[in-house]
This record gives sequence, structure tokens and C-alpha cells, in this order.
Amino acid sequence: MSKWQYKPLSAFLNERKNRFKPDDKDIASYKRLDKIDFSGQIHISEKPSKTAMILIEPGDLVISGINVAKGALAVYEGNEPITATIHYSSYIFNKDKIDINFLKRFLKSPAFISEVQNQVKGGIKTEIKAKHLLSLKVKIPELIEQQKINQHFDATEKEIEELSNEINTQSTLLTKIRQAILQEAIEGKLTAEWREKNPVRKGDPNYDANALLEKIKAEKEKLIKEDKNKKQKPLPPIKPEEMHFELPDGWVWTRLGKVIEMIYGKSLTKNKCDKNSGYPVYGSNGVIGFYNKYLTEKNAIIIGRKGSAGALNISYSPSWTTDVAYFVEERKHLNFIYLFYLLKSLKLENFGKGIKPGLNRNEVYNIQISLPPLAEQQAIVERVDKLLAKVDELEKQVADRKEKAEQLMQAVLREAFEGKYKDD
Repeated sequence: MSKWQYKPLSAFLNERKNRFKPDDKDIASYKRLDKIDFSGQIHISEKPSKTAMILIEPGDLVISGINVAKGALAVYEGNEPITATIHYSSYIFNKDKIDINFLKRFLKSPAFISEVQNQVKGGIKTEIKAKHLLSLKVKIPELIEQQKINQHFDATEKEIEELSNEINTQSTLLTKIRQAILQEAIEGKLTAEWREKNPVRKGDPNYDANALLEKIKAEKEKLIKEDKNKKQKPLPPIKPEEMHFELPDGWVWTRLGKVIEMIYGKSLTKNKCDKNSGYPVYGSNGVIGFYNKYLTEKNAIIIGRKGSAGALNISYSPSWTTDVAYFVEERKHLNFIYLFYLLKSLKLENFGKGIKPGLNRNEVYNIQISLPPLAEQQAIVERVDKLLAKVDELEKQVADRKEKAEQLMQAVLREAFEGKYKDD
């Protein structure tokens, strides 16, 4: 390996210095660079800009001064010139001294980021303009060694890409397995052996879903009389074509709105949130902090109403929500965890569509569901918990492999650009 020497990037690059007013006739017919994403992909726009512009010619190296350290740089490979705002800079590179693929990799490397931190006042938080970039002194080998390093990278990246594709395939498969487990749960396939040992007992809500449905109905009516719930609109009976599979003995088809109540935050009393209470505050998707909003005093499933419409979270304590989510509070005639798995299986996020994305409560109430008796709900939860725990472990292994693949790539980058690459 030849000795690497510090050289300014100006030894390899020349900036295109033309500047244009946004309404300049010389650039009026050119399209505009909209952005360079972190993968190095250029996106073009035909919308005008009110900012001063630069010109980019085919074959130029283009960097985003704001996000270059995150990988927002590319070689423009179009056939016609384009423009970009002055937050970008464009460079002609000396092909006799620099391999552009080597340079693109170098500008994404930890070595480059380290040099920016050391040599640019303010480090990577500074918008990297041409004056910063061209004056940076960096270790870059001679052209022939750059090309050898590129070959090394090409082989390594191919291996890592194959590994990443395999990891992504595994991750997709595990997502499908997770959904399949929930689907088999709501069809009663996971508890066939349990039913053999626990036959239907007519009139007992623990072993007869029709009896359970009557208990739920009575409880809902009681809450309405006590002014704790609002009366719902009548729901239509289940049509034969809505029964997508044959129910096990003891189960019953019904509408979701007949077994749950989705409480909109404003239906609750607005209270002053005590930051010392330890109660979480939920937004559309997850815990967001503490402030004055709407309180439930029971365990609850929180469903995103706007934004992340259909997103599900479960709270095992009293909790607060903003007005972009619904509560489904725990009830004594439904297994709380089973209800969460049931809602997961319904993919409520698919219902949060439209011109103004949001989850319509009446639409959700109308979803047909299969209801098992109460004791079987608990049996389903125990079986699903065990199966999902195995999936969790497999997903952890996949995540670990993905992290190691990313670490391997960073190690290759570090080795090459810190001058530790060895020419075998």
C-alpha cells in the first residue's frame, strides 16, 4: 500500500461558480433539483424557487450542504443541465486524479465526518459550502489504489447486500407469521384441543358466546342508563356472505360495536394532569408526555383516531389521551388482552383512509367479528403469548444480524479510509 498523504479536496474538485437569480431567463427552461435523499438518489422538480440558483451539468458531483454528512450527495447523470438552490454545490472532478465512486464513498465515510468535525467550525452542524469542502485536507491515495479499493468495496457491498436482502426477507416473513397467528386465534384454530376438554355449556358465558354476548349487552345498557356511555346507532345483523369462515362450537358472529365502546377523548372529563401520577399520556401512536388532557381510570386500549389512524397501544394503568385517539376501556365481560389481539388482527390502520385520513368510529363498529366464550378467550391469550414470544425472539435475532451487517459496512469504510486497507 502506498503512503497516503493529506491533500485538500480542491486538488480533485473544481466548483461551478455560476449564480443565477431565480427568474433569470438563461435557466428558465431547466428543471430543478428538488432533493438528494440519503441513499444518493436525485429527485427532480419542475416547481420554481424564489432562492438564488446554481447550475448543474451532466456528470457533475452534487452535494447537499445541509445533509452531506448523512449521504446526500450524487453524480448527476441526466442529459440536460438542471438548477439547484444555493444550499447545494456542484463540482467538476478531475478524472485523472480521483475515481468518482471512491470519492462518493469517502464523502459518506466516518473518516470524512471526522475531518469535518476537526476542520470546520461548528462541525457537521454547519452547512457545508464549497469553501468548507474544497479546503478540507483529507487522506486520499493515488488513482490506481482508489480503483483497487473500489473493487474491494464492490465485492464487500455485494455480500452485505445479499445478507441485507436475506434479513429483509426474514423480517417480512416474521411479520406475516405474526399476523397468521392472530388470524388463527380469531378463527379458533389455536384452541381446538382446549375445546375438546371444555365442551359448550349452554347459558354459561365462560363456555357459550351467545350467553356472553347477552351479558355484554346488559352491561352496555347499564352503563347507558348510568350516563357513562352514549347510546349507539343500531347495527345491522351479520349477513351470510360476511361470515368468512366456519365458527367453532360455542362461538358467535357479531359486530365489534356490540362488544366495545370507543371513547373519544372529549367524551371524558378534562382533568389537570398530575405529572407525579405516573400515568402515561397517549397521542395517535404511543406515549407522548404529560399535559392536561382526557383521563380514563381503567386499563385501556388506545386507538389512533387521526395521524397514525388505527395504531394500537395498550395501557395497564389509568392513562390520558389527546383528542386524536380513542379509548377502549377494560370490561369485566371481555378478556382485555384477547380484545387487544382481536383488534390487532383487524388491521384497523386500513380503515383510516380518505381525503382527511382518520378512523371513523361507526365504520369500526360495523366490522364483523367472531366472538369466543370468555374462558376460551383466556386460553387463546395463553397460546398466542407463547407463539408471539417465539416470534419476538426470532425478530431480535434478525435485528441483531441487521445491526451486525451495518457495523460490518462501517468497519469496511473505516478500514479503507483511515489508510488501513491492505492490497492483497
